[in-house]
Amino acid sequence: MSTTPTEVLAFPNIKAIISGNGTAEVVVAGNSRVVPAGETLQDLRDNALALVVAEARTLQRPVRVRIEDPEGHGELFVHPGGNVESVSYETRPVRRRTSGPASTRAAAAVESTDTTPAPTPAPKEAARPVADRQPWPPLAAETALVEDVAPISVAPEQAVAADAPVTRRSLKETSFLVSAPVLEPATQGWRGALTRLGFRMDPSEEELSEREDIRIVSQHWPGPRTIAVVNRKGGSNKTPTVVMLSAILARYSGAATVAWDNNESQGTLGWRTEKGAHDRSVLDLIDSSTELLSPSTNAAEIAKFVHHQTADKFDVLRSDENEEGDHEVTAEEVDIAHQVLTRYYRLVIVDSGNTARAANWRRMIDHTNQLVVPVTAIEDRAEAARLTLQTLESRAGHDAELARNAVVIVSESTDAKRSMTGDALKRAKAEAQRIADGFEPFVRAVVRIPYDPALVNGPIRYEALQPATQRAWLAAAAAVASGF
Repeated sequence: MSTTPTEVLAFPNIKAIISGNGTAEVVVAGNSRVVPAGETLQDLRDNALALVVAEARTLQRPVRVRIEDPEGHGELFVHPGGNVESVSYETRPVRRRTSGPASTRAAAAVESTDTTPAPTPAPKEAARPVADRQPWPPLAAETALVEDVAPISVAPEQAVAADAPVTRRSLKETSFLVSAPVLEPATQGWRGALTRLGFRMDPSEEELSEREDIRIVSQHWPGPRTIAVVNRKGGSNKTPTVVMLSAILARYSGAATVAWDNNESQGTLGWRTEKGAHDRSVLDLIDSSTELLSPSTNAAEIAKFVHHQTADKFDVLRSDENEEGDHEVTAEEVDIAHQVLTRYYRLVIVDSGNTARAANWRRMIDHTNQLVVPVTAIEDRAEAARLTLQTLESRAGHDAELARNAVVIVSESTDAKRSMTGDALKRAKAEAQRIADGFEPFVRAVVRIPYDPALVNGPIRYEALQPATQRAWLAAAAAVASGF
């Protein structure tokens, strides 16, 4: 399969120049590299290409190379694996010089008034295809050339054009900057150990995958984003999911992040996170919304209403904790709270209640950019997650689009005990895989999370998780951020 020009960057500027005197050089971003000598012209071409292939391997991508040799000039795409594609190739005109009696006869023919055409001498040998004469990969559209043909008369202006040098390229078409970043050496596992001992090792596929996830969650995007974490069944891991996504995205991106408990009455997000020096909740924020939305209000004023997580770098907006429980958040109040939060935060991650019919739940969906559906590997939680997605899909429009692009996060059962081993542990993992496989055809991404006791009880801290759990949540956060 050929490579389109837009797939190959134009820098660094690379030229392979083969002279007629048996020397050659490869010039990369203005730095000349001498090509090893060869017995034939083709040897020089092969040696020059070898240097270009090495450059492509260093950059880990295809490169463009301008080629000049005694027979012509053009452009190639050279791949790290050694494959070479011809983009263009223009042969230099074949000019024959006549001398002696033949020259005299040609001059006499021009001056003669005899209009009878002279017979044209036949070529000494048949034409050879370009592929036989051209060392670079030929294009299908290129035509055959004829060698050693009979002399023809050439107009003076045509002779000047044949002797003119190849038109120089514009300086706008090149750059001395190398756009591809240098691959950093391994830092993990035995490869990282050897690197620290002075033996530079490339990272493993696992480390490269982790680096890519970190790159994704570290990005900044234009405008605020709202993530809704939903499942109509309690105990499906909604609150731990909100905490972990908030922690990872806040830590890596540095974006102002708030976790908002949008339970219609009283949620548990405040129980699983660090409490600040006040007792304010979303209702206090709504009551002060006029002041908070005033252009003269300082950004630091939001700290009066949220609870900062000192280790994980995000804020929490708690739900109303009125013991009487006599207030249910309305759709209008969701609009007000969301307007305030998106003024002060770039990322809003919303915990939700269990009633998809509630006014605050439905209005939350209206403001959502990315849907996340957590589920523990228990069949009734999985069924509730399916019904939640089905409800949104049936509403069509924005809701259905959220369902199709949802990220499902399947956690191994938090009902499992820390001492769970052997056959029971295998069954728990198998059930998590079965549920993950079941959701995969219907959503954008599915991520599995291993069981971790640090997620079961008490305040949740990212650093308290086992390394495998941290890595899994990083992958989940990258899947979510990919939808921004």
